[in-house]
Amino acid sequence: MKIGLGLYRSLLTPGNVRFARQIGATHIVAHIPGGFSRGKGKVITSDAARAGFGVSDGDDPIWTFDGLRDLKAMIEAEGLTLEALENFEPAHWYDVLLDGPRRAAQMAHLKRIVRDVGRLGVPTIGYNFSLAGVWGRTEGAFARGGARSVGFADPPQTPIPAGMVWNMVYDPDRFDPFGSAQDRPAGQSGVIGPVTAAEMWDRLGRFLAELLPVAEEAGVRLAIHPDDPPLPELRGAARLVTHPDHFQRALDLRPSPANMIELCVGTVSEMPDSDVYDCVDRYSRAGKLAYIHLRNVRGKAPHYHEMFVDDGDTDMLRVLRILHANGYDGVLIPDHTPLLECAAPWHAGMAYAVGWMCAAVAGIA
Repeated sequence: MKIGLGLYRSLLTPGNVRFARQIGATHIVAHIPGGFSRGKGKVITSDAARAGFGVSDGDDPIWTFDGLRDLKAMIEAEGLTLEALENFEPAHWYDVLLDGPRRAAQMAHLKRIVRDVGRLGVPTIGYNFSLAGVWGRTEGAFARGGARSVGFADPPQTPIPAGMVWNMVYDPDRFDPFGSAQDRPAGQSGVIGPVTAAEMWDRLGRFLAELLPVAEEAGVRLAIHPDDPPLPELRGAARLVTHPDHFQRALDLRPSPANMIELCVGTVSEMPDSDVYDCVDRYSRAGKLAYIHLRNVRGKAPHYHEMFVDDGDTDMLRVLRILHANGYDGVLIPDHTPLLECAAPWHAGMAYAVGWMCAAVAGIA
């Protein structure tokens, strides 16, 4: 097993890649969408603002072939490997998710990205096929010693505003966080209407039917992330992967060596009526895990908090032993972790998580 670090767009710098190597990581997962920062040096993954994780920048040059090439070169110059891109930019595929009028053009754009990623030799693109995305979490002193972390406490759910998908704004002109009728064109709704599970599974099926053949040809794996929070419905939109069995349904939509899983141990642990150890065993034994988020939680949806990797409901050493027994040799990353009380809270939290992971993997091996 290999240890990696996930870096958000604002953290994809030579200094932070060097930091990843210094704490023991050998691989980088680049999470480009989302403005996951507030204030100097602070990185969070809650969404207290009504605009969620911010405005999606469809014109970010990092998504061009040259931009991705330069990103890969920067990471390799620091002695690490770019393992995966995590998530498509919402501005690039909102009508794929919404089944809207620009769907065909956006699918063509996603195919170009997959081909570029394959040309560069990056093996995986992780994705979360979701309308509401990661929504409703709050930040507080939830973790050991009062460390700041994120949690979900079953907040009142408001409809998804028009111009927003995946908890990011793709059209600022249409977006109205209050869903009011002021200045709205006649006949245009201010919110996204209810979307059923059947509609969402149909959209995912068509997405995979079109993109997997391109991924197979390009040598790229498409890895589905479970829905966090794992609720059957969020903000009026059905969710897809809220139980371990749902991974198999996604795999069965189009069996392919390129149809894979981005397994988030934390999200699976949050799922009601689920066994995280059985899930890890089942899909690692089948060879369907592209890479893994190693994160611990306490509680089950709709009430849970994220904890340190060694301090939650899940026995992470047991998880790692299962992976080792089943021959998993892919990348593990701490997708996020509590913030430590110091001048560099995110860096300290990640250093702690990666150090624990390195020691645990070495001990098991």
